[in-house]
Amino acid sequence: QVQLVESGGGLVQAGGSLRLSCAASGRIFSINAMGWYRQAPGKQRELVARITSGGSTNYADSVKGRFTISRDSAKNTLYLRMSSLKPEDTAVYSCAAFGRSDYWGQGTQVTVSS
Repeated sequence: QVQLVESGGGLVQAGGSLRLSCAASGRIFSINAMGWYRQAPGKQRELVARITSGGSTNYADSVKGRFTISRDSAKNTLYLRMSSLKPEDTAVYSCAAFGRSDYWGQGTQVTVSS
């Protein structure tokens, strides 16, 4: 089992920045990749950014150049630095870990006001 706990969400004005954190614990050695996903009201969950154990990253087109995914292996923590935030970035952001099984955090709300 892998446990994921997100933090760092909140309310920010358009153009502002936030950093989300995801602390992982448990069978971390089984993780091959981790990612951030988001779900806005009335919409399907979508990939925001993903990073593999080898460090390769990919981003949704809508966040390229504005968001950066990173990890601190020593702290078993995944980050998402979000800049130039837009109202359309408003969503619940969830951390996920992928290995033999998929694991999800509880999510953290990000609200961007115009």
